[in-house]
Amino acid sequence: MSQADKMKQGQFTNPETPGYVGFANLPNQVHRKSVKKGFEFTLMVVGESGLGKSTLINSLFLTDLYPERVIPGAAEKIERTVQIEASTVEIEERGVKLRLTVVDTPGYGDAINSQDCFSTIIAYIDDQFERYLHDESGLNRRHIVDNRVHCCFYFISPLGHGLKPLDVQFMKAIHNKVNVVPVIAKADTLTLRERERLKRRILDEIDEHGIKIYHLPDAESDEDEDFKEQTRILKASIPFAVVGSNQQIEAKGKKVRGRLYPWGVVEVENPEHNDFLKLRTMLITHMQDLQEVTQDLHYENFRSDRLKRGGRKGPEPEEMDKDMILQEKEAELRRMQEMIAKMQAQMQKQGDGEGDGPHV
Repeated sequence: MSQADKMKQGQFTNPETPGYVGFANLPNQVHRKSVKKGFEFTLMVVGESGLGKSTLINSLFLTDLYPERVIPGAAEKIERTVQIEASTVEIEERGVKLRLTVVDTPGYGDAINSQDCFSTIIAYIDDQFERYLHDESGLNRRHIVDNRVHCCFYFISPLGHGLKPLDVQFMKAIHNKVNVVPVIAKADTLTLRERERLKRRILDEIDEHGIKIYHLPDAESDEDEDFKEQTRILKASIPFAVVGSNQQIEAKGKKVRGRLYPWGVVEVENPEHNDFLKLRTMLITHMQDLQEVTQDLHYENFRSDRLKRGGRKGPEPEEMDKDMILQEKEAELRRMQEMIAKMQAQMQKQGDGEGDGPHV
């Protein structure tokens, strides 16, 4: 009698061989539970207007996240402030669900004075940490929605000779809060030699300014050789020089996504033409690591910082003490100035009184 027949008759049997406990199936249980629950990921894209951020994101996930976007004119950009636009889409592939949130930052670097244009972005990242900390500390923690920013694609213009001062300031301001992945936009405007030269220059400047970008973890020793080689190639490709396009073009008898020029076709998913495929591979194969680094490093730093302050928002206690001392000194200085002004007024009054007395 087979095992299935025994089960039909209400008999419970051991499906495995004698001496086998069965906890080797635990990973399968975790896999089934994870697939049923689905996955959440939040990606932030930052860069100046016109660098193809929206096109690249649509190309990465084969979806249209910005169907009703209106491009502002040049006059509007002059006084424009940085905005935060979060778009969430549910993507399903082979039964696996991904709740993807893309946070765009229109207006970044557009104004004439861009000195403080990233304060809104930093406030948004901190607000998501704050919201997660509040939900985690609440009574019902079963259905916490994770909107923390797990990765930030920072788009660098291909037209410069490296990083601009704004690029350096922004990346230094957020590198302790989020995983930063530098991306060279519109790489089809560069020759292969120019592209490699720009990559080296950007990496040198990142190292020179002490900017912490996201580093891919080393492949484990028990991984297969193909994965180790893939990891090595991905590490060598940073910063990723990419091209985005949602147009289908016929090249060499087949339909490809790319950009058509008089001299030929730039294929988006051709690794010989640009790093688009490498960027997508990095994001998908290391999505779990990006989430773990966010949880174990960036969020824990934020959480411990808040606990040091006793749950207060705002500056550190030392900074608060300095501000308080400064305010007290300013108040004391004002009191002394008022006392001196009163004494001078009294002396002036006495002098006037003596001058008006009887003359002999």
